[in-house]
Amino acid sequence: MSETATSPTPVSKKKIRVVVAKPGLDGHDRGAKIIARALRDAGMEVIYTGLHQTPEQIVETALQEDADAIGLSILSGAHMTLVPKIIELLNEQDAGDILVTVGGTIPADDIPPLKELGVAEVFTPGAPTNAIVDFINGAVEV
Repeated sequence: MSETATSPTPVSKKKIRVVVAKPGLDGHDRGAKIIARALRDAGMEVIYTGLHQTPEQIVETALQEDADAIGLSILSGAHMTLVPKIIELLNEQDAGDILVTVGGTIPADDIPPLKELGVAEVFTPGAPTNAIVDFINGAVEV
């Protein structure tokens, strides 16, 4: 009579799903692509929306993709118009639990009002990619 040993089935950890988006008319996406690649290389599932996305398109993508987080890259200076609209749309869809981060050329004076709106973190130019990865890993519960 032989006994076969069975090893426990490993519990797979759900991957963090992040939508990386370029809202508005900003036409420069190199930074967004670098961040998207860093998040992917860190084991996250990344959905990159491309350029010229409306707040409605970004929120719809996040909902359709069952995203845990949205990373907005804004260099155009329109962050105080676009980000509040995205937060408002997320709340209207009962999706206010989706983590929102913003990166780009954001003046220091605009960071506190963005955080008051519900933005989890703001990353300015030169932020190390590992700091962004670590923040999202620490802030998203999977």
